[in-house]
Amino acid sequence: MGFHKSQIFFYLLSAFIIGVFLASIFNFSQSFVFVILIVAISVVALVLPLKNSNFSRAGLLVVFLFIALLTGIVRFNQFNLTENSLEKFIGQEVALNGHIDNEPEIGGNRARFVFKTNNEKVLVTTNAFPKREFGDELSAKGILEFPQNFTEFDYVAYLRRDGIKTILFYPKIEDRSVDLKWSESLRVLIYKYIFTVKNKFQNAINLSIPEPNAAFINGILLGSRQNIPKDLREAFNKTGTTHILAISGYNIMIISWAVLGGLIFFFKRRVAFWILVGVIFLFVILTGASASVVRAAVMGLLLSFAHGYGRLYDQKNSIILAGAVMIYHNPSVLVFDIGFQLSFSAVLGLIYIYPRLDHKLYKIPQIGGLKELILMTISAQVAVAPPLIYYFGNFSIVSFPTNILILPFVPAAMLTGFVAGLAGMVNQSFGQVIGYIAWAITMYQIQIVEFFSF
Repeated sequence: MGFHKSQIFFYLLSAFIIGVFLASIFNFSQSFVFVILIVAISVVALVLPLKNSNFSRAGLLVVFLFIALLTGIVRFNQFNLTENSLEKFIGQEVALNGHIDNEPEIGGNRARFVFKTNNEKVLVTTNAFPKREFGDELSAKGILEFPQNFTEFDYVAYLRRDGIKTILFYPKIEDRSVDLKWSESLRVLIYKYIFTVKNKFQNAINLSIPEPNAAFINGILLGSRQNIPKDLREAFNKTGTTHILAISGYNIMIISWAVLGGLIFFFKRRVAFWILVGVIFLFVILTGASASVVRAAVMGLLLSFAHGYGRLYDQKNSIILAGAVMIYHNPSVLVFDIGFQLSFSAVLGLIYIYPRLDHKLYKIPQIGGLKELILMTISAQVAVAPPLIYYFGNFSIVSFPTNILILPFVPAAMLTGFVAGLAGMVNQSFGQVIGYIAWAITMYQIQIVEFFSF
């Protein structure tokens, strides 16, 4: 029995992704990979003469799957073993000139930011004051160190995901002008503008919606958890709903469906989709355009396109191709980026679980799309359960009812929060009017989470 070309394409990409996953978990030496590759090539040489044999075709497929798997292993090793010019100075005092390459994270009296110097990235921990911002040009003098793993978390690999291999802990920092390449200067200028817009958007949400609801809205829209009260964060953790606060393709897909559902009443589906692309582009800008948000936006748009044209299963090759390209570009995201994992898991759930549930429950009538929303919620929840259990250590027995009760309202919460932020940037009073709607929706969700957290 032969395989269709699209099936072979899907299997090869899957094998590549599995190879990256295995390399993320196990340490494969380059010599081991080389030996296996020689064996695979030898098998191809033996099988090729059997041109009309079913065994030949099946054997070739297996061999090429192995080669794709090995390619995944090699790509991960290549990415992970790239030399850092700063590593030879570990344990020594260094004086580095560069600029801040992300938005500093503030926690209490401590600030943490990525310091970029000569195309190398260093994670710097320092005092929260004086306040630093993206693009600030500095000199940092201190002892260069390797990051250390936590007991149950591979922190080193987590940082490597973003190209960070060294750290500076409370270095001496001074303002200093740095000569940047024109391309880097342009990038800094663009991102400064993006972060300025993002901060205005976040401030507009904070002024339009009371706390802790504003913090919750910032969580589901921006992935920001800094202002969410500790007891509320614990309630989300206990009820297995923390994933809502991570920007994933599933979150962006939710807001995409809500926007697309409104647009198709006024435009043809194809026109509505391209308007949606513009809306999501604006959303990416307002949330800071980080790599994780861009990846989530791509997955969310692909899901929306596939669902909007009624071919979720048929679009699996496009979706897995997008995932494979992202993984090839940065292999560490597969294991060390929870947002990407939730996106990909939710995608798999919607492709493979949802159609089967819909087929089994065809007798249940559609009530304004409620059945579809509930079935998609269940499908995505089943699929994201494994990474949630892995990251948060348990899977709460109240997770399922809590998610069923709050997830159908996430599109409305995200959409009203998004509109409240946009309106608040123009007129604070108008933003507060929309903000009251967002407050009411999120208050219901928060109350449900707190009720089931005991």
